[in-house]
Parts: sequence; C-alpha cells; structure tokens
Amino acid sequence: MTVKTEAARGTLTYSRMRGMVAILIAFMKQRRMGLNDFIQKIANNSYACKHPEVQSILKISPPQEPELMNANPSPPPSPSQQINLGPSSNPHAKPSDFHFLKVIGKGSFGKVLLARHKAEEAFYAVKVLQKKAILKKKEEKHIMSERNVLLKNVKHPFLVGLHFSFQTADKLYFVLDYINGGELFYHLQRERCFLEPRARFYAAEIASALGYLHSLNIVYRDLKPENILLDSQGHIVLTDFGLCKENIEHNGTTSTFCGTPEYLAPEVLHKQPYDRTVDWWCLGAVLYEMLYGLPPFYSRNTAEMYDNILNKPLQLKPNITNSARHLLEGLLQKDRTKRLGAKDDFMEIKSHVFFSLINWDDLINKKITPPFNPNVSGPSDLRHFDPEFTEEPVPNSIGRSPDSILLTASVKEAAEAFLGFSYAPPVDSFL
Repeated sequence: MTVKTEAARGTLTYSRMRGMVAILIAFMKQRRMGLNDFIQKIANNSYACKHPEVQSILKISPPQEPELMNANPSPPPSPSQQINLGPSSNPHAKPSDFHFLKVIGKGSFGKVLLARHKAEEAFYAVKVLQKKAILKKKEEKHIMSERNVLLKNVKHPFLVGLHFSFQTADKLYFVLDYINGGELFYHLQRERCFLEPRARFYAAEIASALGYLHSLNIVYRDLKPENILLDSQGHIVLTDFGLCKENIEHNGTTSTFCGTPEYLAPEVLHKQPYDRTVDWWCLGAVLYEMLYGLPPFYSRNTAEMYDNILNKPLQLKPNITNSARHLLEGLLQKDRTKRLGAKDDFMEIKSHVFFSLINWDDLINKKITPPFNPNVSGPSDLRHFDPEFTEEPVPNSIGRSPDSILLTASVKEAAEAFLGFSYAPPVDSFL
C-alpha cells in the first residue's frame, strides 16, 4: 500500500507512515522529560545538527550553572563539592510510613507515586528521585533548588505544597499535595483547544502563581501544560520547580540555557541574559496553545521551530477576541524589553483588558467557579492520569527502608551529596 502526496519528494509507504506516527508519539512523551534529555536526542540526529541555530545551541556552553546542560557528564562530585544546607536526617519520616499505591508520573530522575500515609490515612503525591541518576548528570543543585522553592510556596493556592521531605541512602522523597484533576496537557490532548472564557480563567490563575513567585525573586522558567495540574475542583496547581532560579531581583538576569523546546523565549535561544519576563513569554505560549491547540511557532522539525521562534512574526487566526489578540501580541513580543510585564511585572498582566472580567480577590480566594470540573470521586479516582503511568507496577524498592540497603561505595557517596535535603514543618503548622 502506498500513499501519494505532493508534499513528499517521493512515495510515502505504509511503513514510513507508521514510522512518522511512532516519532510523533515519542515526541509527545519526550515533552514530559524536559530539555536536557531532548537535547541529547537532537545531538544524535544528523539532519537537525546541520541547522546553524541547532549547531550554535549544541556547541556553546552557557557561562553559568553548567549542571543543567551536560552532553558529556563528568563523574559524580567529590566530598569537597557536596552540598551542605543543614541536618542530613529527618527522624519523623521514612519510606515504610507509606503504602505506595500507583505510579502517577515519571521524570528523568525517578517517579511520582500516589501514597497513603499509614498513620494519618492521608493521601500524598510522593516524588521519589534516584540519587545516582541525579549525581550522574550533576543535577544535585537543581534538586536542592526545587526543595528550597517548595519551602517558600506553602501559602499560595495555585502552587503545589510540600508537606515534608526526607532521604534514604539512595533516594530522595518529596511528600507533596496529591492533585488528581489531571495535567492541563492531558485535557488539551483530549479536547484539542479551550474556549476563551476557560482559557482566561486558567491564564489568570497561572499568572497569579507566577506573580507570587516573582514577588519572592524566583523565576519559574519551565511553564508548560505538563507542569500545570487541575485540582479536584478544577483550579490550577503549578508544580515541578526543578528549573526555578532563585534570587532574581526586579531587574536581575540569568543566562542558563534551560526550559522546554516549544516554549523557549527568543532571548534564551540567543543565549542572552534574560529576566523574569521569560515567564510571561511562556504564559503567552501556553495561552496560545489553549486557544489554538498547538504552541506558537510550532514545528515537528526542531531546527525550523527554533528559527520560527527567533525570526517568524506571530500569526494569529481571526477566531479570538481583540483583547486576546492584544494580550498574545504583548506576551509573545520577541524583544523582552518591550514585552508585556517588562515594566511592572504581574501588575501589567493583571490590568490587561483581557482580564477585565476577572475579580482578582475572588480568584485568589477560589471564589470563582472553575469552568471545568474534573468530577473525581475521591483519591483513588485516577481517570485523569495517563494509563502509561498508572498501569506501570510500583517498584518494590520504592518503599525499602535505609537499613535494608547494602551501602556500596557509590550509594555512600550519593547519601552524602544531599546533606540538608530533609525537611519537616514546624509543629505549630499542624495546629
């Protein structure tokens, strides 16, 4: 069986069609894994590597924070490079405190599991990370940064909360709010795009969360539908703070090349210093995807997509309101100094005419009824999680306690590299 197509330079066979579908499916899965692994793949793609923009991105190492980009990872750090932020143990938590029930997410360094605390009978999402995998890619500072940001986020309704963290000799555990309304990515896949009122509601809650992070001098840097969850009522919950950059003052910049390919701002691709306006670009990209079904400047060819982000004018179809068009043009402004949010950060977004229907006080107090209700029946209702995760068996090693692990030299080294990771909230926070 053959299919003729004018766009092709030859005959498109059935086997080639299957291959294209397989590539697309693999790409959708790759979106969950972040930029580091993605770059490893395009580095091995001879066609992509011929494009000058891709060559530039792969060839030039960023001047700061090299641990986020490691095409050739060096050996694990020696004791002199280890991180020490305080006590190394938390006597209040251990893996055997939990029943680990289901895998609900996966990443480069481990898994996220639905777990029930045996004593409290409460449900949590427990992020379990392998120390050896983190050390191999020299990402320990990135993980500690995620923990530090989580500790600051306990008071905002649209940011996932950290209950406590602990470690064993070979693993790190984040005990997080359990959110089971599904990823925004999952709902976008099913519905293709959202009507404007629904997109406005989500964009407002996302902007509120980003504005709060900016008030703490934190730049998020990795906003995408996979990192945006819906809670059981349908409110936004931002998660995964691994690429956050702390201590960025109002006019401060950073220069690390990181993020997710479809959402990279032009200044990041140019390897120029960038500031908190990078988050407003990403908000524009996510809003565009909610309204149109694909990210702006999207192409299955990565080199072409990067070229589009850098050089192609923003094109907006006429099926959105003028206020939505104006907001997208402001957020997706290639010159960051002219981008909406460059002068007065969140206040500029908040006062835009697109959000004139939003009562921001009601929004932050969750008094606005979400436009979509996930209708989950309880913690065990996993209908909004990808079966790719939930059908995977829970590894026996996840709940293994430290004293049952043979402490090899590499495990000992991993155990010492995350001093200060463990965290327990103060007693009065339970009252």
